[in-house]
Amino acid sequence: MSNTVIKIEDLCKTYRLGSINGKTLSQDLNSLIARILKKEDPNQKIGAVNFDRNEKLYALDQINLEVKEGDTLGIIGSNGAGKSTLLKILSRVTAPTSGNIYVKGRIASLLEVGTGFHPELTGRENTYLNGAILGMSRKEIDDKLHDIIEFAEIERFIDTPVKRYSSGMYVRLAFAVAAHLEPEILVVDEVLAVGDYQFQQKCLGKMGDISQGGRTVLFVSHQLSMIKALCNKCVLLDHGKVVKYGETVEVIEEYISQRQSPNLISQAVFDKDDQKENAQVYRVSIKNYQGDNCSIYEIFEPITLEVEYEIKKSLVGVALGFSIYKNQGAVCHSFDTDVNRELLNKREAGRYIATVAIPPILKAGNYVMDFTICRPGLDGIDFKKGIITFTVEEKTIDTSMCSYSTRRDGEFAAKQQWQYNKID
Repeated sequence: MSNTVIKIEDLCKTYRLGSINGKTLSQDLNSLIARILKKEDPNQKIGAVNFDRNEKLYALDQINLEVKEGDTLGIIGSNGAGKSTLLKILSRVTAPTSGNIYVKGRIASLLEVGTGFHPELTGRENTYLNGAILGMSRKEIDDKLHDIIEFAEIERFIDTPVKRYSSGMYVRLAFAVAAHLEPEILVVDEVLAVGDYQFQQKCLGKMGDISQGGRTVLFVSHQLSMIKALCNKCVLLDHGKVVKYGETVEVIEEYISQRQSPNLISQAVFDKDDQKENAQVYRVSIKNYQGDNCSIYEIFEPITLEVEYEIKKSLVGVALGFSIYKNQGAVCHSFDTDVNRELLNKREAGRYIATVAIPPILKAGNYVMDFTICRPGLDGIDFKKGIITFTVEEKTIDTSMCSYSTRRDGEFAAKQQWQYNKID
């Protein structure tokens, strides 16, 4: 396995739909008898769907994966993709249906609030219990105990039974124990979302230190910003299958593009609205350098925004503005006419067409645009949300000799002109 610490071969995990799962033994027996006699299940809720009892659900389907020593692997995907199931199998909480898993080193897991601790034992006693499970001696745990308590920030409650802990306190101690008992592999599920922001950042820093020390971290989270900040590798799961495995930025962009499936719209047209008494937008378009409506642009290609609107009565201080979002996330660029002070002067009633050049700084990706026409403190604002969707691609530029290969760092991509002179 050389520096491979986890190797997964043809891993499958199946569940049978509609299996017996009543609250009591008598309910299970009644359901079983009804099934044998082919009668209606007396414990089935009204309106519930009858599943084929022989139908199998593949929580994981033919997973093949290798994780190297020192990697921080992010695992992403929609709910039900198989992320937590994969971690539970690696942590030996549940067994696979088929396939092989080879692990080199000890695994410490933080899967969900309540896992791994005995509720009747104190925080201190649970720390020693977890260390013993990992094969550590009492002296080794003694040496780490102070750091664990300090990191968890629960010194006053370390000798209190954990059943009296809040979920946040529980996670603080559980993560501190898992991270400080020096496992070769640390497995962390979405449970960190329970903690406050400051503690989340503290945990991310600790996981970064662990990976830099040559140990391996597997991290499941729906917070893509955390995955991007922490993980050097990422795997995307969908319905139990590996969709993509590789560099974190590329896998995240694949995930976002799958969820988004944008319907590209280069022009939006609106009917007259008499309820808008002051101003109204009639048309918003984005055009390429040839003046044609276009929804797909090459990186560094100029984009022109054109707006047709009506001022319904003489107004002062009318402002036009747009906001652009990448992958339906945070605003990555916005601009208003308030920069051009002359445009805020008195405007007579009538129809107008305004154009503005969007600077060619957008990286490859999918974008959504909002547009607004307004005046501070004036009723009758016309706001159009998500009316334009377009894509920027990077296909025609040869990046084979660039340091970034095929992926640029940062939020923007500005075209820069270098000048150089030989001085000797």
